[in-house]
Amino acid sequence: MRTVDLIHRKREGEELSPEEITLLVNGYTRGEIPDYQMSSFLMAVCWQGMTDREVSALTECMLLSGERVDLSAVPGTKVDKHSTGGVGDKTSLIAAPLAASAGAVVPMISGRGLGYTGGTLDKLEAIPGFQTNLTIEAFLSQLQQHKLAFIGQTAQVAPADGKLYALRDSTATVESIPLIASSIMAKKLAVGLDAIVLDVKVGSGAFMKRQIDARRLAQMMVGIGRRMDKKVQALITDMNQPLGFAIGNALEIMEVSQTLQNAGPVDLTRLSLELAARMIHLGKVTDTIEEAREVAQARLLDGSGYRKFKEVIAAQGGNPQVMDRFELLPNATGMREIYSPRAGYVSAVEAELIGQASTMIGAGRDLKEDAIDPAVGVILEVKTGQKVESGGVLCRIYYTGEDHVDEAAELVEDAFRISQQAPEDRELILEVVG
Repeated sequence: MRTVDLIHRKREGEELSPEEITLLVNGYTRGEIPDYQMSSFLMAVCWQGMTDREVSALTECMLLSGERVDLSAVPGTKVDKHSTGGVGDKTSLIAAPLAASAGAVVPMISGRGLGYTGGTLDKLEAIPGFQTNLTIEAFLSQLQQHKLAFIGQTAQVAPADGKLYALRDSTATVESIPLIASSIMAKKLAVGLDAIVLDVKVGSGAFMKRQIDARRLAQMMVGIGRRMDKKVQALITDMNQPLGFAIGNALEIMEVSQTLQNAGPVDLTRLSLELAARMIHLGKVTDTIEEAREVAQARLLDGSGYRKFKEVIAAQGGNPQVMDRFELLPNATGMREIYSPRAGYVSAVEAELIGQASTMIGAGRDLKEDAIDPAVGVILEVKTGQKVESGGVLCRIYYTGEDHVDEAAELVEDAFRISQQAPEDRELILEVVG
């Protein structure tokens, strides 16, 4: 079968067999199929979508294209958590220690941020000395000793996905739900996980802007996991305003510390506890989700999760004292306050604009090669639904260089909507899939 024939059939909406999907992916990975042909195939997928059988075949093919991390030597049920990315989303650094302190084995295969959605590795590397480039041997040893380890994705894991993602990034085919689902699940399943908890964000600060699309993505990833005999649950959660108050890497580490000491924002605490409970339940620590919620709450209140995170920071070369002494973290040199133009209620805090502003001053990256400034970011003083006075502080921008601060301040000002009526409450957790 010629590549051009497969492209034509997919363009016409036909289903390709697993063998044909394998032919395409392996041929492209080996360099036998040129970029221009694979680009055409990806665009055809964007237009026509993929069936469940095609998505599973694509996922498995990418998964088998490289090394697989064998976790069988680590006793216990292995459960990971993945977020599709959002502004101020630091739940992995709260839910994972809570779940591990409860007895779940949590191999956190984490990524870096691109654009305004911050990456877990970037947040962790704001901690002086913290190492995320562990060898597989060190990763396994730490899991056995501490039940929790954070590691970056290596080039040897699902290399076909890495090559395809680079092509998608340059051909405007990133948004395809089947391609997103297979990319995420291939990387996760290449590591010997038993279960995965997914946090699929939806709203202005998320990749998915519509709930119907977030639901389709969640259902597709849950389906891939089930067909590969893995337990997968997905929460669809609101990302129309930033999660918590802190946006920016070191600032978010500070908020993680506060939250693990039960002094964090209500929305961040609630979502982190629910994610932790799902991990505890799928990790077979409890028989029911209700019991798992009680365990997660108990581990928060007794400080077990806080101590577990400090333990893991030390194990990975970081300074655990940063959790108590924030001056040991990178700190900004400048600060600008943004004031409310009038009295009223905060009716919206547009997460996308806050994220763009924080990226503009160095908290995120526009290109993979961009360096991140761990000290900079935004701290919100108010959230949606709160009352503000005229001239009251809406947020503070923390920066280390004057470049782009004025532009960032304009974006932040535009992000806050003030109205005379209090807005209706929005649900944080919109749906559960799986």
